[in-house]
Amino acid sequence: MAGNMLPIRDVAARFGIAEAELYYYGPFKAKLEPALASRLCDCPERGRQVLVTATTPTPAGEGKTTMAIGLSMALNRLGVQSIVTLREPSLGPVFGMKGGATGGGAAQVLPADEIDLHFTGDIHAVTTANNLLAAMIDNHIQQGNRLGIDTRRIAWRRVIDMNDRALREIVIGLGGRQNGFAREDAFNISVASEVMAVLCLAEGFQDLKDRLARMVVGYTSRNRPVTAADLKAVGSMALLLKDAVKPNLVQTSEGTPAIIHGGPFANIAHGTNSIQAIRLAHALSQVTVTEAGFASELGGEKFMDFVSRSGKFNVDAVVLVTTLRALKYHGGAAKDLLAEKNLEALVRGFDNLDKHIENMQAFGVPLLLAINHFPGNDPEELQLTVTHAAGRKVRAFVSDPYNRGGEGCLDLARAVDEASRSGARVQPIYEPEWPIVRKIETIAARMYGAARINYTRQARKDIELLNELGYDRLHVIVAKTPNSLSDDPKALGRPRDFDIDVDRVFLSAGAGFVVAVCGEIMLMPGLPREPAAEVIDIDAEGRITGLF
Repeated sequence: MAGNMLPIRDVAARFGIAEAELYYYGPFKAKLEPALASRLCDCPERGRQVLVTATTPTPAGEGKTTMAIGLSMALNRLGVQSIVTLREPSLGPVFGMKGGATGGGAAQVLPADEIDLHFTGDIHAVTTANNLLAAMIDNHIQQGNRLGIDTRRIAWRRVIDMNDRALREIVIGLGGRQNGFAREDAFNISVASEVMAVLCLAEGFQDLKDRLARMVVGYTSRNRPVTAADLKAVGSMALLLKDAVKPNLVQTSEGTPAIIHGGPFANIAHGTNSIQAIRLAHALSQVTVTEAGFASELGGEKFMDFVSRSGKFNVDAVVLVTTLRALKYHGGAAKDLLAEKNLEALVRGFDNLDKHIENMQAFGVPLLLAINHFPGNDPEELQLTVTHAAGRKVRAFVSDPYNRGGEGCLDLARAVDEASRSGARVQPIYEPEWPIVRKIETIAARMYGAARINYTRQARKDIELLNELGYDRLHVIVAKTPNSLSDDPKALGRPRDFDIDVDRVFLSAGAGFVVAVCGEIMLMPGLPREPAAEVIDIDAEGRITGLF
């Protein structure tokens, strides 16, 4: 693929970006000034937004990123200017089990190895800014604790961009007074930092600083929140993020522009690339294709209810991605038999598909189904899935971006172009002004299908405190397992008559939401028994193996 790449200046020029407006990271990567959007025309043909989401994830993978890339390339083949916007890969999954996040086959973003490995340093900048604040918290307490921070209620964790289970629960400050005070602490993976969420939601550099200032790092014994502004950390953190705030421009395997910027978790945060990336794509192209993390009830719901409202843009169409393998998995087929024909398991798996269709139809914008084609897919199973979707008033398209690139998504692209012109507006399922409990229960009932919501004593105390402090009108992000529509990762298909248990609720004031945690949420993944790191290598000639 590397030999087919265009100089990034040529990719930019085709969409009206001057070479002087690029900040180069080698010949194939560049950063863009967010202010670029303000000089471009705001004509009616620009700025249509398409969301790509999926059915419940399975071990086989659904190819959501590959489909988003293929769709954007197909639109350009049809003469519809399109840019794909994606999240940046985290090093933890790259060297763990999931792998990179650059698509695959004939539908990749390039240079894939550089995007997967460090890219332009944005995640490192987030890591450093986060850990600077952590160091300033402990130093403030060591130097007399003028703010009266309750050392038992420090909410700010250190982060590292690697899967390391040994850092989930730690003790710091051992070795005497000169090393600070001993206390329990923990590490999260870098993309779970609120700094990452803030970076992706900021409208500009001043908004970034304002959001950093509002981040709550802990509380006093009298329940007063202590912020990054109180610690005088904002200026230094902003300095560390001065380049990271600029979106990154690369290209797809067919030379389509791709803006890749930021990467917040889709459970603990909102799970999509930066608003500034989307804003630039809107200004530069007719149709922006954006992938959101996990499935419709997580990344999809958050994009519709939170991201589009925060960014003040509409979502003009939604593409829901699934595979025959995924549907049969949710229909009870064994993992090692998913490639075999099994009409009974497929039909049972339609329950999961139907719930995701209902979820996205609830927002009132056009919905299309993309069935990601794999070699050996049975024609009867494919036709049965298309027919079933039609019965739910959804047009379905068998698409093959992995093997055929943009050509494999042309029918889908024609339908997306048409559907995104309907003029429909997103109808959110909740209002920020509602009480926190009502927002949680609306999301759980309408998106997951929960029958009952249970709150632990700690969760109720958390909500009471947030109400007292005036944070009750923020958006709600529900953190739960992505592996099921419920909060039980083993409940496949479409669970019914189930409870959702809210264990705790915490604040992300800079990002503008509160997080309701349901079940065990892993913010520091561990490596699997056979991590990808064991097979990744680079030889003396610079050839990389095992990364993709």
